[in-house]
Amino acid sequence: MNENKRIIHVIGMGPGSDDMITKEAKDALDQSDVLIGYNVYLDLLRDNYGYKEMLSTPMKQEVERCRMCFEETIKGKRVSMVCSGDAGIYGMASIMFEISEEYEEEFEIKVIPGITAATSGAAVLGAPLNHDFCVISLSDLLTPWEKIEKRLRAAAEGDFAISIYNPSSKKRHDYLKRACEILMESIEDDRPCGYVKNIGREGTECKVCTLRELSVEEVDMFTTVFVGNSQTRIIDGKLVTPRGYKR
Repeated sequence: MNENKRIIHVIGMGPGSDDMITKEAKDALDQSDVLIGYNVYLDLLRDNYGYKEMLSTPMKQEVERCRMCFEETIKGKRVSMVCSGDAGIYGMASIMFEISEEYEEEFEIKVIPGITAATSGAAVLGAPLNHDFCVISLSDLLTPWEKIEKRLRAAAEGDFAISIYNPSSKKRHDYLKRACEILMESIEDDRPCGYVKNIGREGTECKVCTLRELSVEEVDMFTTVFVGNSQTRIIDGKLVTPRGYKR
């Protein structure tokens, strides 16, 4: 490593509860002078790190938030960008690398992994992702819906277990229903599915259901949805995708 490089940590903090933040992430947070992130995520850290300088930008100003990291680092501060879940899964890691190209100064961006909603939600439901699986976001803010549809159909045809992020919002209230209808073009409507709300936070809720039942469920942006593959079963109320060991 070039010792002249300035280090910026990009930290995945998991769901935000203290017991689900890794030791590596905690060490980086302890060493930071400034924590930068979306306010909702910073709020989850205030009990333990409220004495740190915290900076934020509103939603949809992610690029400005990244530039803030570099500018504060140039001032000589030890900076960490914080994200929920894992910073490299629908997080800020990639845009941090992209924005670094705007600067002449040398930076080392260290990405610290966190527990993402696919794995933490799967643990609540049982073992729905225990074989080949994919993760698809239904948010069309940065990805055209036409491409999301293609990915849903490909996942169904490939018999993947599926974890679905961002299944619904006020502006996208019917997106999960639309996604389920697309999946039911190839998948039986009684396919075992489930969802978890507020994973690892107060008010965690989970439910196991069929794909048809899932299509009419009320969910939100804090919900992660799981669709089983052709081998997925419900065992003692848990959603389980066998690896195949019993065969």
